[in-house]
Amino acid sequence: MSRRADRPKKPRKKLPRRRTPSPLLNDSGEHTIPKPLPERLLADFLIKRSKHDERDVREYVESQVTSEKVTHLEKIKTEHLRTRALDAWDVRTTRGRYWVITNPANLYSQKLFPSLDFTISFHIGVIERVFARQAPPVPEEQQRRLSQAWRRWTQAAEALDHANEAEDFQAVGMRCRECLLDFIAATAKDGMVPAGQETPKRGDFLQWSVLIANVVAHGSSAERVRHYLRGISESAWPLVNWLTHTRSAVLADGVLAVEATQHVLAAFGAAIIRHERGVPERCPRCSSYRLSSDYRPDRAVDVTLCESCGWTDEKDPLIDLFKSPPP
Repeated sequence: MSRRADRPKKPRKKLPRRRTPSPLLNDSGEHTIPKPLPERLLADFLIKRSKHDERDVREYVESQVTSEKVTHLEKIKTEHLRTRALDAWDVRTTRGRYWVITNPANLYSQKLFPSLDFTISFHIGVIERVFARQAPPVPEEQQRRLSQAWRRWTQAAEALDHANEAEDFQAVGMRCRECLLDFIAATAKDGMVPAGQETPKRGDFLQWSVLIANVVAHGSSAERVRHYLRGISESAWPLVNWLTHTRSAVLADGVLAVEATQHVLAAFGAAIIRHERGVPERCPRCSSYRLSSDYRPDRAVDVTLCESCGWTDEKDPLIDLFKSPPP
């Protein structure tokens, strides 16, 4: 064996690794978790936004927590509950973070309600209890248009909750009857009466309901709607009059009268607002049917808004095509 083989091998010195600055982090090359974006910049990265919904939620939150300002808000999901759609919003303020569940809107602290799914379930339970207290189940625009009639209906519904005897159910029928007459008083106009026809008395609900239906649902395209409005009027009026005078009424009769009165107000209210505002069937810009009402507090008016393209009837001259008479 050679002497070179007997010599122990010397360990090689490891050269220090050369560190080059990272072009992305501009630091020493170490792995660093980037800081979160400022909340004021988060909105720029949202792909789909509804500015009028954001405005409504922002104004609602700042009206509930007056010492805080909204820094960012984002719609997380939409939950459908029968005929209602509940939007869930994640809202960040200068002092905390909240869930906002809409229709109707309510505010929940994320410290107390960390789970969104649980919060939605809790919200549904709350609004069901609130609606059970006989609030008018229609949009605020319809309530404002027929405010006196809806106030009478609320009184009838509350009286039904405490009714036990036949006399109590008779009083419920009387309130429903007054409610329908208040609807006529708020809606009927002499101009609705065709030329040559005698103007009905204000207490003639059936005659006025036919005249109102002919005006708010005119034309061949609204024939089915017109017949439907007439039909529910002809059914509800004899029912509430019978309940007013009968001595054999039971709870089920009172419930039926209150619900029939509510249905007349809701159906006619929607048709009246649609007629008075000249709301088109479809968006004149994109032909979408997703038209909704958006309240503008600066001018205290409701405008028609397309949920698909953002068109509104306050700034688009195409709405004149639906408001002006045909040539």
